[in-house]
Amino acid sequence: MPGSQARSRTRDRNNVLNRPEFLSLNQQIRRDQGPGEGRGSGGPRRAVFRQQSQQEEPGVRGSRDSSEGGSAADGVVKEDCMQLNPSFRGIAINSLLAIDISLSKRMGMCARSHGSGAPLRSMVTLLAFTGHALPWVIGTLICLWKSNTLAGQEVLVNLLLALILDLMTVAGMQKLVKRKGPWDFPPGFLDYIAMDLYSFPAAHASRAIMVSKFLLNHLVLAVPLRILLYLWAFLVGVSRVLLGKHHLSDVGCGFALGFLHFNLVESVWLDSATCQTIISIGTLRWTPLL
Repeated sequence: MPGSQARSRTRDRNNVLNRPEFLSLNQQIRRDQGPGEGRGSGGPRRAVFRQQSQQEEPGVRGSRDSSEGGSAADGVVKEDCMQLNPSFRGIAINSLLAIDISLSKRMGMCARSHGSGAPLRSMVTLLAFTGHALPWVIGTLICLWKSNTLAGQEVLVNLLLALILDLMTVAGMQKLVKRKGPWDFPPGFLDYIAMDLYSFPAAHASRAIMVSKFLLNHLVLAVPLRILLYLWAFLVGVSRVLLGKHHLSDVGCGFALGFLHFNLVESVWLDSATCQTIISIGTLRWTPLL
């Protein structure tokens, strides 16, 4: 008997479940204890805290609820104040955009075929077509093919590069901004050719001011012709507003962009030798230097 008792004690001592951290696994849960109120779980403390919370005065709860409700209401009021009271800069920008849209729609009297400007629609359309990319690119290529002087070919090659630069830059900006016109007309066939699909900036205005500055700087013209050239560039931009294709701000930004293109082409002007190399490559008569 003593030997069996010693063996049972040794077995109990070597049993892992008899360790203090596993004692709770060998004991049954008492029915009078709620869930989470076992040994070592802080049951009495939780019961005392529950009793204190039950004995809490209703006035304290009401004040706490009112304070929480007041903080939530303050957050809503602050959010509404932020939405209803924007900054001065936002008000100014929104006001200018509203004025721009309103004036552009009022000036678009040739936008509809049955509007007040219907008799002038064909003439305004023809004036706008003079600022299209297609006649200028084709006309420059024809003049370059007919030209026999080195100076004339130099001017025409630089003009062609300026037209390509203006075409690609305006198309990229329009694709980036994607602003619709005041009357939201779908682009026509010629607009798809020139990649003039959106409103900002006005491609016709940019091209007209760039071409007029280019011709005035490289051609000797009389004063009346110079005035007419400036007037033509201005009327091309206005014609797009009359047709409902662009806003006034689009035309103004187009004028500024065309002036920037002119200055850029003048700063990187290609000399006669470079222009002759480009012409030789274009006509497949270029012989590489040995």
